[in-house]
Amino acid sequence: MTLSVEERAMVLVEALPYIKRFHGQIVVVKVGGKAMEQAKDETLQDVVLLRYVGMQPVLVHGGGPEITAMSERLGLVPAFKNGLRVTDEKTMEVVKMVLTGKVSPDIVASINRLGGQAVGMSGEDGPCIIAEPLGADMGFVGRVVQVNQEPITALLGRGYVPVIASIGLGYDGHAYNINADTVAAEMAVALGAAKLILLTDVPGVRGVDGNVVAVLARDDARRRMETGEVTGGMIPKLEACLRSLDRVPQAHIIDGRVPHSLLLELFTEAGIGTMVTL
Repeated sequence: MTLSVEERAMVLVEALPYIKRFHGQIVVVKVGGKAMEQAKDETLQDVVLLRYVGMQPVLVHGGGPEITAMSERLGLVPAFKNGLRVTDEKTMEVVKMVLTGKVSPDIVASINRLGGQAVGMSGEDGPCIIAEPLGADMGFVGRVVQVNQEPITALLGRGYVPVIASIGLGYDGHAYNINADTVAAEMAVALGAAKLILLTDVPGVRGVDGNVVAVLARDDARRRMETGEVTGGMIPKLEACLRSLDRVPQAHIIDGRVPHSLLLELFTEAGIGTMVTL
């Protein structure tokens, strides 16, 4: 479908109130996984545009599929518990190698190629993410204890887009593998972000009728998890959204496979996916 000149102008006019509202505000976006495989350039184009219209995007990424592929190439058998990767010492080496040696540089290079300025880092840098072990049976899987925002705000102040790998530094000096949704939520809280946006490979949170729930209140989200209406990989995403609401007004779960999903969510009245709010 080709838009007329007038229709293109109306698209920009519709976006104007949202651009004004979020100008100068921090938006934390979790990217990666299958959602990025299908619309990587479009997603990162959105990030570059957000920066140029005055918003301050911060990207957090994991790299589950890439870590699994590299582990198998090296003869390591991936193991999971409650949806989290059990991370022994050898697997932690793979995690660091993949996230900081491949995924993060690829995202940074793409943003720079598309006209933005990005800097890759992990939670060990600064350090900006302090972690502790999640449990003895999980190996080097961690939970976020503290976020030091100074290294991140310093990059934002110089016009860069921080691209942060979901690795934390423990008080014991070890690196810890942390769920990227969790890192994004803690980062959003620490930075006082205007929004947390989790890109995923599904349209959003579905109700019992199979339809996507456009707006989900905090208490309703908790109820849906407790009753088993929400299951599987959507649970940690909803938990991350609920955690962010301690300081962040709105959190979003959207389908990153849709081209320009960030712009559709941020700059249109209808939006896409599920918005979780108080």
